[in-house]
Amino acid sequence: MQPVAIAPCPDESELLTHLRQQSTPQVMRGLVAQWPVVKAAGQSNEALVDYLARFDNRTVVDSLHLDARYDGRMFYNEQMDGFNFSRKRQPFITALHTLLERQHSPDADSLYVGSTSVAQCLPGFLTENPIALDDAEPLATLWIGNKSRIAAHYDAPDNLICVTAGKRKVTLFPPEQVENLYVGPLHITPAGQAVSLVDFHKPDFEKFPRFSQALEHAQTVELLPGDALFIPSMWWHHIEGQQSMNMLVNFWWRDAPAHLGRSENALYHALLALKSLPDKERQAWQSMFNFYVFGQDQNRFDHIPDALKGPLGEQSEQTQRQFRAWLANHLKQ
Repeated sequence: MQPVAIAPCPDESELLTHLRQQSTPQVMRGLVAQWPVVKAAGQSNEALVDYLARFDNRTVVDSLHLDARYDGRMFYNEQMDGFNFSRKRQPFITALHTLLERQHSPDADSLYVGSTSVAQCLPGFLTENPIALDDAEPLATLWIGNKSRIAAHYDAPDNLICVTAGKRKVTLFPPEQVENLYVGPLHITPAGQAVSLVDFHKPDFEKFPRFSQALEHAQTVELLPGDALFIPSMWWHHIEGQQSMNMLVNFWWRDAPAHLGRSENALYHALLALKSLPDKERQAWQSMFNFYVFGQDQNRFDHIPDALKGPLGEQSEQTQRQFRAWLANHLKQ
């Protein structure tokens, strides 16, 4: 396991350009240290809650509740037919005050509010705590709680996480390590994305022997208030909140056009259509995918007239619509 590379904080006007040039994780110490929310958290947990309360929109949020015996690990139950935590809808400000009530108890149950839209929950917060990513039109979400361990998972968008309170430990793996992470079900997941089934605090190398290979490629970092971490698209990341009040704000964005849709859907459909074919047919389809989808020769379709290339040419929104309609008709057959 290696430390994540530390990069100098770029000038504000160059931040997005810098991030778009990165293909591996990078830590930027103190990138958002001047945010008022970071300064409030530096005073006390109470000062942080008071600061957030200024923006509170009486929003009701999803909160996760976990018994203390699980040591913050939000995961499946033992039968893997459900989860070891419960979900509750409650006002955001109520969740914050619950965290304050538990802050001095080392054995407190875990409470976690995650993936909550900053714009909806705390309107005006981003005006006081800005970051120069507007051209990417990112989705900003907040994550706050006491002790938590979120299983390794990936996100399709690029991701910049900014720690505003507490301490976060992040362990990252490149996309090609998926086969060594022992990923669980695709359709029954704790929070929408498939997760590694390995307990990072006490990995069972007899049950998950290839995880030792994943660790050889892992990168890790501890983030303090004001620090930021860039997580490129598709990198697996395991995140731990280590103090009584941990908060981060993250920014997700994709540079691909929105009309391309969710890449995961192509994977899910391929599983249905190809996974159970005889091996020789699957190998043939692998060759087809390598040529049509993953081929690097930009001129491999030049023999087809531009007007007839369809999705093999430039994929405008109109081209996408036309080919989706064609595909829909084929799926009916």
